Amino acid sequence: MASSSPPLEGVRVVELAGLAPGPFASLILADYGASVLRIDRAHPNAHTSVRPPSTPDVLTRHKSSIALDLKSIDAIALLKDLLKHVDVLIDPFRPGVIEAIGLPPTEILASNPRLIVARLAGFRRDGEYATMAGHDINYLAVSGVLSQLGPKNGPPHPPANILADFAGGGLMCAFGIVMALLQRTQSGKGQVVENNMVDGAAYLASSMRYLLGTPFWDKPRGENVLDGGSPWYNVYECKGGGYMAVAALESKFHHELLRYLDLGEEALCLESDRKAWPGIKLKLQKRFLQKTRPEWEEIFIGKDACCTPVIEQAELVAKGYEQRLPIHLLRSPGHTIPQQEAWNSEGLAPGVGGEALLETWTGWKRGKHYNVKQGGLAKIHASRL
Repeated sequence: MASSSPPLEGVRVVELAGLAPGPFASLILADYGASVLRIDRAHPNAHTSVRPPSTPDVLTRHKSSIALDLKSIDAIALLKDLLKHVDVLIDPFRPGVIEAIGLPPTEILASNPRLIVARLAGFRRDGEYATMAGHDINYLAVSGVLSQLGPKNGPPHPPANILADFAGGGLMCAFGIVMALLQRTQSGKGQVVENNMVDGAAYLASSMRYLLGTPFWDKPRGENVLDGGSPWYNVYECKGGGYMAVAALESKFHHELLRYLDLGEEALCLESDRKAWPGIKLKLQKRFLQKTRPEWEEIFIGKDACCTPVIEQAELVAKGYEQRLPIHLLRSPGHTIPQQEAWNSEGLAPGVGGEALLETWTGWKRGKHYNVKQGGLAKIHASRL
């Protein structure tokens, strides 16, 4: 039973607005109690009674926003002052960008030695691609991971942008921030946390890389145990549509799978014979097509055959499926995901909620410490008279 507040409560995070990995890193922190302020681009309606449209970023749960024109000296001055009051800055830009706008990490760390500056890049900062633009598939491509993904007869294919953007990028960045926060409890000092999605994706694929040259992964793409080559680790279409996922890798699960498929066990003697895999796969394909997915679900539910339905998101919505945080801390759990936000993001418009959070963090008020100038907040400099 929970007996204390979320683990990151009291941690103040400033997120320079971006898409995908940076917002995901701050979402993780926010879900576990951190207070997150997103810095958006200036917008004519920001901080007015006419709310601007939400940005394309959908990972906005538990966050607030202020708009700043980062080309404005007064806006940068306000941001520099703000960073003296926070614990974490998330930088999602390419190398050199925050230096160019006047926020070199050495300077802001000198002003706030406890600050953690998390710098999230796509390519390695010291590599040949360092200055290039890219997206998830590019980072996967140069990491070596993409070459191992996809079907046998076709080009490599990524699993959407999950591996580099979200797992190798955002998740690794959040992990790095938490490590820096933990280290700060010992040293009292913050530091720069550097994360890139090439190394993040490659690290996630450590096992895949180590298995190359072993019987588990010594064949071309699409011909190995876990990449679609094995009939025992595959997806099969059912009668009338829908799919069943099979992962009967061990003999005891082979027995159960074949038993409930009513195929007999003649295929067991061939389970490790790769030459027999295509024939076994064809036999399983034909068998699964003889029943509907609901019929197979009823047969395999509760059975140790490693055979489950491929459930679509719309089905989960219809069932009222509860989305949950990935880690549950029994004594200090994170925030529950509201049901109304389980499937649809409310989004976040520039300037929404941010001024209230500024006052909570710093005591600043509009008209005294800052004003709205050309669609963003700007520092009011103290009079020298």
